[in-house]
Amino acid sequence: MSAAVRVEFANRASRVGMVAMALAVMLLAAAPAWGGRDDLRLLAEIYAYVALASMWNLLAGYAGLVSVGQQAYVGLGAYLLFALAILGGIPPLWAIPLAGVLSVGVALPVAALIFRLRGHYFAIGTWIVAEVFRLLASQVSVLGSGSGLSLPAGIVTSIADTRQMREFLIYWVALALTVAILILIVLLLRSRYGLALKAIRDNELAAESNGVDVTRTKLVVYVITAFGTAMVGALIFLQKLRISPDAAFSVNDWTAFVIFITVIGGIGRIEGPIIGTIVFFLLRQTLADLGTIYLLMLGVVAIVVMLQAPKGLWGLIVERFGWEVFPLERRVVIDDPREGNP
Repeated sequence: MSAAVRVEFANRASRVGMVAMALAVMLLAAAPAWGGRDDLRLLAEIYAYVALASMWNLLAGYAGLVSVGQQAYVGLGAYLLFALAILGGIPPLWAIPLAGVLSVGVALPVAALIFRLRGHYFAIGTWIVAEVFRLLASQVSVLGSGSGLSLPAGIVTSIADTRQMREFLIYWVALALTVAILILIVLLLRSRYGLALKAIRDNELAAESNGVDVTRTKLVVYVITAFGTAMVGALIFLQKLRISPDAAFSVNDWTAFVIFITVIGGIGRIEGPIIGTIVFFLLRQTLADLGTIYLLMLGVVAIVVMLQAPKGLWGLIVERFGWEVFPLERRVVIDDPREGNP
């Protein structure tokens, strides 16, 4: 009897990690039962940064597209939500996925333009696109022009009858969106696109010479990133209930901090943005009262991590202990029918 051969991603350690992650998600889903209003808002903000950092990590860590203009899609998604809710009469929660879909329509022509650039020129191009978006948003008088506007009370109350239930719904949507984005990234990286992305990341010319459609693969990743980032941006400003061009297209809040999170957590690893977000919020909660010293401390932490752990904190853990919660490497397992075990 011939041995059976199968391909697996998970090992024993990763299965334990995935069970622990599932239990953590269940515990966090029950947060309205054990957390206060401030706790829920803080957790929702953490989820948003995990999602944003995961999207940027997919773009830069796997596709090699280093963008410093992801605030373009955060702001675009936010403004689309306000426009759909105020001008279109669409319920705000339904406007979140619709904002993501419409952002894809914007991302396609933008990609056609900036994909002509390479390396640092691409990075600068993404920042210029974000600034163009900000300037355009400041000219839309119906959405408050440069001073911005608040979401009307009637639209806010349409989300739920009570303020408490609105807080709960927005919290659950934030958690669900982050989990969905992580699952989407795992499935993408385990597909043939994931293999193509790894080949492109290692050597773009070699990948292209071996039949990988580099432009198409990068375009798919760019569009997916725009879709997810826009939905997260819409959710962030639905929670804030007010929007302005400077806040929606802030390079510090939606790109600089996101890059910091990804780099210290571990770029090119799915777990990296999760670890990086935890570290970032621990630093923010303990050092934010120090003013500008807080930003200096973030810089010091980033430098130390890059010098001592170039692959990030999670990369250091993987090297020392071999732990992976979301393994992407394919493992060939041969089942011996005589023994009944792999």
